[in-house]
Amino acid sequence: MNGGDFLKSNFYVEFYGKQVSEASLIDAAKKTWTDSGKKASDLKSLTLYVKPEDNQVYCVFNEEDTGCFPLD
Repeated sequence: MNGGDFLKSNFYVEFYGKQVSEASLIDAAKKTWTDSGKKASDLKSLTLYVKPEDNQVYCVFNEEDTGCFPLD
């Protein structure tokens, strides 16, 4: 792809008859961040690890802080 190309994509996790979108996971992670008392503007990077067998999403915020939330 060159600089002018744009790829529209969708990402879903399917497990146990449920479907969860990438956008909903990111929104839930951002909520986990702000619910912990941090400002949304301080969130610069986010890595998510989805573990359906544990019904959890594990997060790494700004490459150092961690958190998790249920995969619902």
